[in-house]
Amino acid sequence: MEHQALGKRIREERLKLNLTQEKLAEDVNLSTAYIGQIERGERSLTLDNLIAVVNRLGVSVDYLLSDSVVPGDDGQYRLWSQLMNGRTEDEKALAVNMVKLMFGYLDEQS
Repeated sequence: MEHQALGKRIREERLKLNLTQEKLAEDVNLSTAYIGQIERGERSLTLDNLIAVVNRLGVSVDYLLSDSVVPGDDGQYRLWSQLMNGRTEDEKALAVNMVKLMFGYLDEQS
């Protein structure tokens, strides 16, 4: 795992929210020293602590771990799944119809 990249992203997101290490640590029930070590890439987070941090920062786990996760052959499927996550059935149907329309156009151009 890219601990330094993870720590850098956590720091960037913390700073975007104008949070100090102390305030983030307090909000997620961790020590300030531990947060500092995480941000410098010196320590790793447990799953429970990672979830607490992403919830406080308002980001997704996949965003923080994007340097560590190597997509497989189904990377495009995963992207589609992420895009559809949380959408209403009507929104999903609209997206599928738009893609069908686009593919139909591309097929006609071939």
